[in-house]
Amino acid sequence: MRGDEKRVVDAFCAFLISEGWSVRTEANHVDVVATRNGHHLYAEAKGRTGKNGPLDVDTLYGQLLRRMPDAEVGRARFAVVVPEEMLRAAARVPSRVRALLNIEIYSVTDGNEVNRLGE
Repeated sequence: MRGDEKRVVDAFCAFLISEGWSVRTEANHVDVVATRNGHHLYAEAKGRTGKNGPLDVDTLYGQLLRRMPDAEVGRARFAVVVPEEMLRAAARVPSRVRALLNIEIYSVTDGNEVNRLGE
């Protein structure tokens, strides 16, 4: 993980820990794998990328889709985690598609506050 992506991952992990999750990073090529009460959350994150933000968010979704464990699809939660200014690009994937795949969107502010889209 380089640059701002590390900040985004660290803030997201701190948020998950505060919510009672056990967290691992870089597990089986997934940025964040969290466990709580027998449930799993798999998350891919991106940091600030400059002008290529929307394209990098598309890449982020592709990484998440490729790394979804077959046995967990339909059972686990999945997430994309982006800096706040990339939230609009992350929300371009239709909510119905995200709901079918159980993908949530989280944003991280400059102050490292984590917010879930829709809350």
